[in-house]
Amino acid sequence: MTGSLHPLIAGWLRHRENKSSWNVISAMTLGILLLAPNVSFCGASEKPNFLVILADDLGFSDLGCYGGEIATPNLDQLANGGLRFSSFYNTARCWPTRAALLTGYYAQQVGRDALPHVAGGARGTRPEWAKLLPERLKPLGYRSYLSGKWHVDSTPLKEGFDHALTMDDHSRFFYPNKTTLDDVVQPAVPRGTDYYQTTAIAQHAIDCLKEHQKQYSQQPFFQYLAFTCPHFPLHAPAADIAKYKGRFDTGWDVSRTERWQRLMDMGLLTTPLAALEPNIGPPYDFPDAIKELGDKEVNRELDWANLTAEQRSFQAAKMEIHAAMVDRMDQEIGRVIQQIREMGQTENTLILFMSDNGASAEIMIRGDGHDATAPLGSGDSYLCLGPGWSCAANTPFRRHKTWVHEGGISTPLIAHWPAGIKTPGQFRHQASHVIDLAPTLVELAGGIWQVYEEDQPNRPGISLATTLQKDTDHERTLWWLHEGNAALRQGNFKSL
Repeated sequence: MTGSLHPLIAGWLRHRENKSSWNVISAMTLGILLLAPNVSFCGASEKPNFLVILADDLGFSDLGCYGGEIATPNLDQLANGGLRFSSFYNTARCWPTRAALLTGYYAQQVGRDALPHVAGGARGTRPEWAKLLPERLKPLGYRSYLSGKWHVDSTPLKEGFDHALTMDDHSRFFYPNKTTLDDVVQPAVPRGTDYYQTTAIAQHAIDCLKEHQKQYSQQPFFQYLAFTCPHFPLHAPAADIAKYKGRFDTGWDVSRTERWQRLMDMGLLTTPLAALEPNIGPPYDFPDAIKELGDKEVNRELDWANLTAEQRSFQAAKMEIHAAMVDRMDQEIGRVIQQIREMGQTENTLILFMSDNGASAEIMIRGDGHDATAPLGSGDSYLCLGPGWSCAANTPFRRHKTWVHEGGISTPLIAHWPAGIKTPGQFRHQASHVIDLAPTLVELAGGIWQVYEEDQPNRPGISLATTLQKDTDHERTLWWLHEGNAALRQGNFKSL
């Protein structure tokens, strides 16, 4: 059966038959780290600016321009005036994606996701040769700014950013107690203010860009805008939640079908709608949280018709908050884009938008706990989207964040760059990955990506500069490994 297949695929299939997981990972690590092609690019006459926007736990079809019903006019406008990718991938989890995006390596290569006998996540440390994008861009004349979630080892200014606001409190959107400004820990935000984290992240980016225009307008910029939304807890301003009152009362079954139909109608995908998997729940068990949330919570992918009236009301309310979080993010992106417009840099700024992983089926209670008497979506509540609505958010794919099924690893990618993208409004179907972002930006900045230091392995990411101009057909191998979930894609063939 495997004789005519690519040797790596054949080995993968033999592995799956033999149930031997780590030998194949070694084979992948040694055998499929691809060199970037020698691509020349003719674009803008001056070096482009870069705005890289990363959402947190956003589903594949949450945006209007990817079939969703949530109002995202600013991102839709970027998509209509730029490109939409149909096969762009993340790592299935937040911190590995951030490491891959900023280094151009798989997270396992740089110690940011676990391998047997090798620590990952917060316990992993990048080798010295695994420099982040700001250090690659600085010699090319760029100033770099971070606004939002860090989740990488070290600190931003030590890694080449010129300014950085980090949001390290992942349990509070209204009054976080763990943030840093230029690597200096900040006081906790008090209760009772109009502070909202998504707005604060965008405002910092705007402030950085204003300073850049005033003091460094002769240099290009790299603005990394890393939102913490719509990651749990489900917290959103009441006015944004009110916009979606009743919108999701028909349930996730209807939402999934409608999203899938819109995706088919726009021609972005031809993928069948995956069936619900009623035995699939959150990736981790928190029985105390389920007990505290009570019978209204649903921790399985069930048909909407099988829910009680009380469950339906509670679940619909959760999706209203999720939608409000995505809506608010789009509003704040609009403010950042307006700042770039006021700087006269719209034409020559490459804007890239994506998510760190698919929507999450997790259900837990952290931070200050959950007050069942508080308004849902307020700072005193603590809710998670859960598997039912996560399935809808990841339409048309299976599974969720942490899994390496398409629902866990597929992300929207929008690329907008009037001076450099000559065919706006098109789709791109080339299989691509967050490891490709660093080589793309370095090449477009005028640098050479494949320069090696001692003991440095081949870099697996490839530049997408040519793909920005036309849909390419570069057959490549991509792999995923996270918490025992493994997958391999060779061309259009994928094995779990």
